[in-house]
Amino acid sequence: MSGFKEKSFSDRLKSAEEAKKKALAKFKAKPGPDDPEVVARQANRAAIQAAREVRNAEREVARQAELARQAVEAEKRAAEKVLRDAEEAAKKVALEAEQKAARDARYAARKARK
Repeated sequence: MSGFKEKSFSDRLKSAEEAKKKALAKFKAKPGPDDPEVVARQANRAAIQAAREVRNAEREVARQAELARQAVEAEKRAAEKVLRDAEEAAKKVALEAEQKAARDARYAARKARK
């Protein structure tokens, strides 16, 4: 088994130079901002964003409509409840008046017997 051979200074310089060249080549291969592919990609992103905003706006309109519908239903239920409560109160008053009349009639009959 042979021992580990360290790289010399020139080998390290050479590998650093190659790495710099690879990085530069990779950077140069990247398309510029005026490249048709980049422009098409940006247009696609803009279209997607516009569609997303439209969907969000539609969702918000639907949500507001639902809230308005719920408010109308709640108001209707409250009005019905008030009406029911008023009818129940009227029935209760009529029942109490009827009971009082019956009680008064019994009292008057008792008085008349004496």
